[in-house]
Amino acid sequence: MGTQIKAEFQVISWQETPYDEPEQGAKLLRVAVKKSFRGPIEAESSAELLMCQGEGNSAGYVASERVSGSIEGRTGTFVIQHGGAMVKGQPDFSFGYVVPGSGTGALQGLRGSCAFQHDDSGAVFTLDYFFE
Repeated sequence: MGTQIKAEFQVISWQETPYDEPEQGAKLLRVAVKKSFRGPIEAESSAELLMCQGEGNSAGYVASERVSGSIEGRTGTFVIQHGGAMVKGQPDFSFGYVVPGSGTGALQGLRGSCAFQHDDSGAVFTLDYFFE
């Protein structure tokens, strides 16, 4: 059985670079994102997203993100992969997990699943984790 923790996060930078913008249809982008986490996770992260912006405020993305800092006092780095889809501005589907074998330092052996949530109360990262 694992442990669930929640940390607030803030997007520090967001840099979009379109790589396919057809006259009709969805636009494809690469996005470099940096975040900071506060709470039981004290960390900074760097992510690369591949995004698709469809019509009517619909979109999808996949990302790889390296997190560097501490989880409940254990220091190191780990990588998460996550993605999701949005239909007319509303979340439709999402996934997220810690990449097995990506942990370093005191976070070596970290495994689990994760989720990002944005709403009127702020931005929250939920991590359900355990150590191998």
